[in-house]
Amino acid sequence: MSQADLLNQDPVFQLKGSMLAITVLELAHNDLERLEQQLAEKVAQAPNFFSNIPLVLALDKLPAAEGVLDLAELMALCRRHGLRTLAIRANREEDIAAAQALDIPVLPPSGAREKLVEPVEIAAKRKAEKPPEPLVKPTKVINTPVRGGMQVYAQGGDLIVLAPVSAGAELLADGNIHVYAPMRGRALAGVKGDTKARIFCQQMGAEMLSIAGQYKVAEDLRRDPLWGDAVQVCLTGDVLNITRL
Repeated sequence: MSQADLLNQDPVFQLKGSMLAITVLELAHNDLERLEQQLAEKVAQAPNFFSNIPLVLALDKLPAAEGVLDLAELMALCRRHGLRTLAIRANREEDIAAAQALDIPVLPPSGAREKLVEPVEIAAKRKAEKPPEPLVKPTKVINTPVRGGMQVYAQGGDLIVLAPVSAGAELLADGNIHVYAPMRGRALAGVKGDTKARIFCQQMGAEMLSIAGQYKVAEDLRRDPLWGDAVQVCLTGDVLNITRL
């Protein structure tokens, strides 16, 4: 979870990094009790990030309906959590007057787009928890006939056969199976559950066709009007659909 996600769970404030790498605490609410609670939670998650961090308090995004903000108490609250106020950013007269009374510099409202920052601890944890990218293996290509009793398996990818597949032979693939020759053996695509896998045959005469565990055997296939033709096989729900190529 990024800092933007953490701090936006309750829209009291957002922590942002400015173009000069100075942290900006942008208030969307002046409920200091709620702000205290949120800051305590964030500091507990990334204490090193919040240790003596220089800060600009951005008050220019406070809703107009909000009442007077106790700037001295807000700065004290920030100090308790390791945030050191360098200046404020404000446009309301009462906030500017309060800053001048405390001898705190006042910056004009910002129209610049700021970048949400993320503590190193949280970023490292998020990166460590990110699941590894799936390993996609190259397509396996067979140029020689697949004879009875032989088994060919394309792990992690597609299988392409450019020669006849005899009865008693078996083709398996985690992805799609393409047979650009007579297909008389068994073809099992999506063997690890990929329901989007397909089987392509230049001449369907198979003993069995299967996708993600759903299958038809020769007895069913011979009754299909496309028996012996060029077909593609896909899965719709729990039913194998055979259509002409």
